[in-house]
Amino acid sequence: MSQQQEEMSFWDHLEALRWTLFRCVIVLIVFTITGFVFTQYIFDTIILAPTRADFILYRVLCKLTTTIPLLPDFCDDTYWVKIFNVKLISPFFISMSTSFWLALLITFPYLVFEIWKFISPALYDYEKKNVRWAFFFGTIMFFTGCAVGYFFVFPMTLRFLATYNISDAIENQSSLESYVDMFIMLIFAMGIVFEMPLVSWLLSKLGLLTRAFFNKYRRHAVAGLLIVAAFITPSSDPFTLGCVFFPLYGLYELSAFFVKKAPEEENDTGTEVAKL
Repeated sequence: MSQQQEEMSFWDHLEALRWTLFRCVIVLIVFTITGFVFTQYIFDTIILAPTRADFILYRVLCKLTTTIPLLPDFCDDTYWVKIFNVKLISPFFISMSTSFWLALLITFPYLVFEIWKFISPALYDYEKKNVRWAFFFGTIMFFTGCAVGYFFVFPMTLRFLATYNISDAIENQSSLESYVDMFIMLIFAMGIVFEMPLVSWLLSKLGLLTRAFFNKYRRHAVAGLLIVAAFITPSSDPFTLGCVFFPLYGLYELSAFFVKKAPEEENDTGTEVAKL
């Protein structure tokens, strides 16, 4: 712990916290206003892109279906999800809320840096090294999860729900509120899910989690992840289900890799090596 930190009083800490929160709020406000100014461009090129047949995922899967005939057909050029609005005031409030969530997403590394800068003086050198790598790894995994959510999970879920029809007399459409809510929820949910290896590593550092837990509940995890994948993409074809399940299961195994073994596991491993 640094000498400067020891000399800081309670009010000094409070003042440092106040300026940290002030900078975070200012950055969020600036990016939210910027996003609101470019709302139409953001919606046309990013948010509403999965509603059209020329979305990058659909084009990639279309090429795959031409070479692998067992896969579902994604080459429907007429695919288009109709979005409608009922309340006149909804577009304005949705623009503001969406701008805020996108600002929170974009400024995530800076907000993490501000938090790190506030708490780092209270840490020892070895703790700073561990936390620094944890924040760095967590930021990468969060953005990776958001990218997976945007480029794969959300489009696949949307496509299934938009093309599922219980009667030819009913035309599928989506309200603006419903579409944006599902868009934000799935992308941020995937970003949080991809933090599972980091959370597991932190719990392992605290001595609350060992690799034996993952080994013991692997079968339960497979069943649970299959249910989660089926919920995210409620599709009947195994290709779509597998495309969501295998990344989630990969996160499970990656979490197990970052978690340290229990002392008895290490002793068992050393005994087996000695016998060999």
